Amino acid sequence: MAIRKLLLLLKPIDPYPFLQSGGVSLIKNPQVLKYLESRCKVHRNAINVCQDILNKKPVEWKPISRNDVSNPIRDVDMVITVGGDGTLLHASHFLDDSVPVLGVNSDPTQALEVEELSDQFDASRSTGHLCAATVENFEQVLDDILYGRIVPSKVSRISVKLNTEPLLSHALNDVLIAHPCPAAVSRFSFKIKSKDGYTSQKTVNCRSSGLRVCTAAGSTAAMLSAGGFVMPMLSRDLQFMVREPISPGSRATLMHSSFKPDQSMDVNWYSDHGTIYMDGCQVRYNVQLGDTIEISSDAPVLNVSLSQGFSQVRSRY
Repeated sequence: MAIRKLLLLLKPIDPYPFLQSGGVSLIKNPQVLKYLESRCKVHRNAINVCQDILNKKPVEWKPISRNDVSNPIRDVDMVITVGGDGTLLHASHFLDDSVPVLGVNSDPTQALEVEELSDQFDASRSTGHLCAATVENFEQVLDDILYGRIVPSKVSRISVKLNTEPLLSHALNDVLIAHPCPAAVSRFSFKIKSKDGYTSQKTVNCRSSGLRVCTAAGSTAAMLSAGGFVMPMLSRDLQFMVREPISPGSRATLMHSSFKPDQSMDVNWYSDHGTIYMDGCQVRYNVQLGDTIEISSDAPVLNVSLSQGFSQVRSRY
């Protein structure tokens, strides 16, 4: 498919509006202030570079702030996000499998800066795990896409049904089901079943801090931080982990595993309140006592241009 019409979806140019109040900086540490001001400047420069490059190409394009996107993105041949993984995740909730996306990491972490400031604060910038380009290689990556030298990868997403009704959003990274108060106990049960209705294990009853389910793309994010394993980027499997289970006993081995594309997870919710969080705080849905939740990889894939080598990531399971 020829790519002629693009949407440039941007992280807000001033992502730190809280820095000043009445013209007075709220940040007193000069190093922190310098760091945040640098991030704004680097991001702004990255947007300008990307726009200058697009102006040289045989394409029609228009910019839009991610905060101004509220409807499904259609009538374009490709979306280019400029920001970090959060911006691409935000865009993914407005995309189906018909519009590919390319992420440009506008402000990559600088290892030397992190080391120099490690005694004062965390100076990490953007990881850009899902971003195939930076300012330095954006034109080359864009040309490779426009002239068909590289094609997007089909990355799995998570489908969720609440009381048998499909939710409109699909998670690219992960789904967390938990009580809205982080100090409260989440009570639920789950079981894994095949699409033909066969249940492959007994029902697992849980009291914990919630349940997280991730895709391959999300296996390097919160799941990995919690002790999960990295999955091959193009895997269609889903990994799950019960967070901080209370007295799991002999059920401990059932609290963290994965299930296949021909399987789904059925969750019964037994707390008065609960929330389904998709991709962090990008999208959320409320649940209540007695609700049922079905989780699977039946969602439309997201066509993402990825850095080379992701599909070769080795699984640890």
